[in-house]
Parts: sequence; C-alpha cells; structure tokens
Amino acid sequence: MSDAAPVGPPVPPPVDATVPHSARIWNHWLGGKDNYAADREVADEFRARFPGIRDYARQGRAFLGRAVRYLAGEAGVRQFLDIGSGMPTVNNTHEVAQAVAPESRVVYVDNDPLVLAHANALLVGTEEGSTDYIHADLRDPAAIIGAARRRLDLTRPVALMLMGVLGHVPDEEVHPVVDGLLGELPGGSYLAVWDGTDTEPAANEALESYNESVPLPYRARSPERIAAFFRGVEPVAPGVVPCPQWRPDPAGVGTLTPGASASRCGVGRKPGAAD
Repeated sequence: MSDAAPVGPPVPPPVDATVPHSARIWNHWLGGKDNYAADREVADEFRARFPGIRDYARQGRAFLGRAVRYLAGEAGVRQFLDIGSGMPTVNNTHEVAQAVAPESRVVYVDNDPLVLAHANALLVGTEEGSTDYIHADLRDPAAIIGAARRRLDLTRPVALMLMGVLGHVPDEEVHPVVDGLLGELPGGSYLAVWDGTDTEPAANEALESYNESVPLPYRARSPERIAAFFRGVEPVAPGVVPCPQWRPDPAGVGTLTPGASASRCGVGRKPGAAD
C-alpha cells in the first residue's frame, strides 16, 4: 500500500452542507450515508419525478465492477485512474481490481472536499498494490496527469475510468478533456465510460429541475454523442450499449434486468503496444 499523502490543499476546503453536491447526491441514490439534508432533498425530488433513478445509479455502479474485472482480468491492466470517483461506497475500483490482481495500482481523482476528507477510506488497499487520491478537477487534465505521473507508471497501460462524470463537462470542453487525458496515456491503455442519455423523457424532465437546484449541472447526451467519446480507441465487444447490456454477469450477480436504460457505457483500447 502506498504511503503517499493525497494531493491537494494541506487542509480540506470547508464543506458547505447547505449546497447540494453531485457526489453526495449519487451517494444517497446508492444507499450511502455520506450526504446531507440538502443533498437528500434534491435527490428525493429527482426520484419523485423519475422513480427509476436508483436503478440507473445501480446499473452504472454494476458496470464499473464488470468493467474493472474485465480490465484487471482478461485485459491484464494493473493501473487505474478513476476520475470523479465520488464518495466511497462498496465495490470501489481498488477493491474490485485488487481482488482480481492484488498488485493493481489505483489512483482516484475528485474535487469534492468531502471526498478529500474521506480519502483515507479510499486509500485502504492490498499490501501488494497501492491506492492514492488526487484532489483535482476533471476539467483540468494537465493537473491530473501531472499528479498521476508521480503515482503511476505512464509508460505502461492505464485504465482511464470516467464513470457518470462527463455530463458535468460542457459540450465545447468534453472532447478536449477526454482527448487530453487519453492522449497522455500509452498505447495499450483503456478508456471506460458510462454516462446518462437523453432518451428517457421523464429523466429529462427530472434533470431539468435538478439543474436548477445544483451549482454543477449535468448534461444528458444522445447515445451517438456518448459513443463519440470512444473515437480513436478500439471498442471492446459489445461496444457502446446500455449499462445492463455490457457483458452482464451470467449468474446475475451485480446486474439488473437488461433492457432500456437512460445510459450508455463502453470500454475501448488505445491502439499501440501493450508495454
């Protein structure tokens, strides 16, 4: 396990419990306890408008688990950069990866001061591997890569994890962000993404109200626009699909009934040598 301290301000910035934050809202939808009344109010209002939100949150979380198991297993990846990790719950990236390959190295990135305050929970991993935390903003890829270089070997493949976070990036910035991150990773690296789509009218209505209540809006995009994040990488079968349909567990563990879903996900490999 790494002894490195989290990167960021020496003292966590103050947490304003009166302002809802997306990481804590998702924590509530996933059944976590690291949230405040302001977060729960917004989360419950969204759920009243769109009752399926908890299922979709669980679908995204289940995809993360299956993707990491594939990456650490069949793909042989031993380094993970998980950006927008949010509050630790269960089956976090390091837990899944290190269960498959104990030597896996995982770096989490988030800009929520409460996540920073809980970084020690994220830093518990195996003796063989390492876990670290970077306090940084997704929209600053140069800062993220600069800090990641001190924790990961960027001459070897890295799995770039962007789980439900690209909707927070404006349209004019989102491709430069993805390209800026992936461009600094070597051939043989992987991109794993899931994000919300604009295919569900009730979800769109709930999202419109949600965006009026939070400081950081979320943009649902068409399936085609989410698929465009994978330009320049080789998609892993079955491609970009609704979350329940990406390599569902044959035993049904950690998945929900496949079907229509207001999300799209996928994994792609950056061309080039694997080492």
